[in-house]
Amino acid sequence: MSNMLKLPFNINRDNFTGALIAPLELVQYGDFQCEFCGEVYTSIKLLQQYLGNKLKFVFRHFPLLTLHRFALDAAVASEAAALQGKFWEMHDLIFENQKYLIKSSFSRFAERIELDMNLFENSREYKKLIHKVINDFESGVKSGVDCTPTFFINGHRYNGFEDFESLYKTCNYLSNTGSAAFR
Repeated sequence: MSNMLKLPFNINRDNFTGALIAPLELVQYGDFQCEFCGEVYTSIKLLQQYLGNKLKFVFRHFPLLTLHRFALDAAVASEAAALQGKFWEMHDLIFENQKYLIKSSFSRFAERIELDMNLFENSREYKKLIHKVINDFESGVKSGVDCTPTFFINGHRYNGFEDFESLYKTCNYLSNTGSAAFR
């Protein structure tokens, strides 16, 4: 199993929030229907609040298709929203409503965040969006991702996520020391 992120951050490819140049880069490989990803969603939001511009958070798709019926649909819907500059709004709505997803959920979410519905519905059929999700997944496989959520901090796999406090302590330490070495 790899302990290093094989595909570095790319502003033209990755969905990210936070400071472009931040001492901390947290990459999550996630599945919108994964229960554990849903549980860490709130911890990531808290981490973003606490660390502010010290943190760049990157979300990459790792849909577990055999386990989650709407994982691919959710990933593609978030990428369709990204075409209109609203990836994070869609990301948040999907996670906040994770337990209640049905096929029509993504169109309802698109209306709620005021997307151009024709563009949204048409773009969900774009092969490039499906390829984006597949490329994220393949980059995860190359980096040793075998479950969700999987995190990398400054390019190093982080295996210590037990709760918000453990992640915060590690990230806070790294942002204050500038070190990439940990556990």
